[in-house]
Amino acid sequence: MKIFPAIDLKKNKCVRLSRGEYNTSVVFNENPVEQAKFFEDQGCERLHLVDLDSAFGRNNINNKTIQKIRDGISIPIQIGGGIRSEIIAKNYFDIGVDYLIIGSFAISNSQEVKRLAENFNKKIYVALDILNNKIMIKGWVEESDFTPEELFQIYDKSNIRGYVLTDIEKDGMLTGLNQKMISTNLSLTNKKLIVGGGLKNNSDLEKLKTIKSDNLEGVIAGKSFYVGNIDLKEAQKILDGNA
Repeated sequence: MKIFPAIDLKKNKCVRLSRGEYNTSVVFNENPVEQAKFFEDQGCERLHLVDLDSAFGRNNINNKTIQKIRDGISIPIQIGGGIRSEIIAKNYFDIGVDYLIIGSFAISNSQEVKRLAENFNKKIYVALDILNNKIMIKGWVEESDFTPEELFQIYDKSNIRGYVLTDIEKDGMLTGLNQKMISTNLSLTNKKLIVGGGLKNNSDLEKLKTIKSDNLEGVIAGKSFYVGNIDLKEAQKILDGNA
C-alpha cells in the first residue's frame, strides 16, 4: 500500500475543499508544479491530481498547469475531475498521464468506459464518490441511482484497474478514514481499491494496515498533509511496516 499525495487544482492553484464543496476552497500553494516536485522529492511513488474546475463543468482552465506538472515530474500521475468523454480521456493519455479516475462518465456511459479500459488496459479507475451509500456525480452535487455494489457488478469483469473510494461526508474534514466503508467495499470487489476522504493522522494509517487485503493499493493524503498532520516519508514507513 502506498501514500498518494493530492493536488486539487482550482484556477491553477493548489487548494483543498471541505466535503467537496467548491466554495470552501483554501489555497495551500500558488504553484502546483513546485508542489508536485516536492512530492516527488519526498519519495512519493504516485501523484493524485484532481481538476476541480472541470469537475464542476468549467473546462480547460487548468490544462496548461496539468501539462507543466506532467513535464516537471517523472513519477506516475493519476487524474480525475471532469473526464466525461473518450476524447478527454485520450487527450490525458496523449500528454503522458498514467491513470484516469472516471466518475460521472462511468455512470452514464459504462459501455464506452469499458471499451476505453480495453484500449488502455489497467489504466482506468472508476470513482466511488459515496454519500449515504449512493454514488455522487457531476462534482458530487448530484446523486446517481447507483450503489457501489451495483458498480462492482458492472465493472469487476472489465479491464479497469480498480476503484477510488471517497467518503464525501469525511472528505477534507480531518475526522478519520471510514474504516467500515473501506472494509465493506473491499469485500465486494476483486479489483484494486484506493481510498481517501477524512485521513487525519498516522493513527489512521496504522488502522488501515490492519485490513489484510492485497487489493488495498493506496491511500490519498490531502488536507492531512497540508495542515502538517502527515509526514509523507513517515507515512510510507508505516504503510510498509517499517515505522
